[in-house]
Amino acid sequence: MADTAPPLTLTDPLDLARRLIQAPSVTPADEGALDVLGEALSALGFAVTRHRFDEVDNLYARLGTAEPVFCFAGHTDVVPPGPEDQWTRAPFAGDIEDGVLWGRGAADMKGAIAAMVAGTARFLEENGPPQGSIAFLITGDEEGPAVNGTKKLLEQITADGERLDHCLVGEPTNPHQLGETIKAGRRGSLNGVITVTGRQGHVAYPDKAENPIPVLMDLLSRLTGRTLDEGAPHFQASNLEVTSIDVGNAPHNVIPGEARAKFNIRFNTRHTGADLKRWIEDEAQSVELGSGCRVSLDLKVTGEAFLTPPGPFTDLVKAAVAEATGREPALTTGGGTSDARFIKDYCPVVEFGLVGETMHQIDERVSAADVTSLSAIYADILARYFRTFPG
Repeated sequence: MADTAPPLTLTDPLDLARRLIQAPSVTPADEGALDVLGEALSALGFAVTRHRFDEVDNLYARLGTAEPVFCFAGHTDVVPPGPEDQWTRAPFAGDIEDGVLWGRGAADMKGAIAAMVAGTARFLEENGPPQGSIAFLITGDEEGPAVNGTKKLLEQITADGERLDHCLVGEPTNPHQLGETIKAGRRGSLNGVITVTGRQGHVAYPDKAENPIPVLMDLLSRLTGRTLDEGAPHFQASNLEVTSIDVGNAPHNVIPGEARAKFNIRFNTRHTGADLKRWIEDEAQSVELGSGCRVSLDLKVTGEAFLTPPGPFTDLVKAAVAEATGREPALTTGGGTSDARFIKDYCPVVEFGLVGETMHQIDERVSAADVTSLSAIYADILARYFRTFPG
């Protein structure tokens, strides 16, 4: 696709956004999306490198050799479109009609990546080479397991001698209107599976069986009965949600031999994943003791809570957004996880992108004017950044 398409208009984010959407890059497939992006960045003078980890393609590009290094980060992979016959416009056509850009990835987040490139092109056109460096860190594994994407790419470029000073991720942060929200952190996430193993038997002879259900209910009651906290600065209260209870026992007269439950905890900076795991393990040991059943746990922390404190970096991003949109953006930490959870271990990171009302839905779409406005915001962020953090 990149070989036959006409040359990109680098300052036009809609041109690039359409071409990115036309690459059906459902995780982990790339389908030429990074070729399109690499072509655009190379035309701007970036040194582009590709890194493949297992089945996932990733891209790192840098313009300049000096410090500081400002990095745009994001992902070109998208979730499946679902039933394509239910879409108003074909999900991978990249149609623009009546001021709306349609397609899978328009909001999350090919539209923002296109705005990053166009914003960079505009910045270079107006200011010349940066007094520092601009980098792009783009993965094809954010919507999937997030194992062979940003995490490994950061490890690789660090081993190659790269160092990032600040980063902006282009996730769709705005609920309804461009300029509402900047993500300055994220809650942590812990996934848990509880398996209680007892002994199957006849309900008329309970002395010959060990029912795992009361033990599971006791443990869930202990976990859900605790108020984890009342919130933390810039964070809402942590919460534990039971998402599944499974016994799979059809007959009325059989005590089951096993019962399972799944849960998730979204937690703020008052907790760490390790602390929460210890608490759950302690409660499991307590209910297991003397029950005649065995309680086993599968606990995975998929991200720790973090906050990029308000300061010069967040201030310049807020100022650029406010000047372009007339809205004072709130610094928030709500929502799900993102690859910022990996980036925060290397440099301060914030997230700002398009309106996310239709992300992952049938008929994903965004305002074409918003994509253009976002490119101007990104250009202004670059200008403010290199004034605030001179090399």
